Amino acid sequence: MNATTTAANLGSRKEKLSSDYTCTAYSQRQQILDWLILHNTLTTLQARKELDIMHPAARIQELREQGHNIITHWTTDDNGKYKHRVACYVLLVGAV
Repeated sequence: MNATTTAANLGSRKEKLSSDYTCTAYSQRQQILDWLILHNTLTTLQARKELDIMHPAARIQELREQGHNIITHWTTDDNGKYKHRVACYVLLVGAV
């Protein structure tokens, strides 16, 4: 197998994976917005567990860049063994 054939095979495999994979940054941003509108707040841990979004901070930053007024409130999660600093996101609607 030569380098050209290998590159072609990898390219077609990537296309198949991306077409089968529906969890896009766009859909993750939409899930976060929907959650914030419905529930008012979303923590990093909730985003990972409930929405299956592993890096919610990136999606929040993208939403901010799109003009959404989202603030971060820092909380502490104590699981009995460790304390973790956790972001809690809040969408401000109609704020002046």
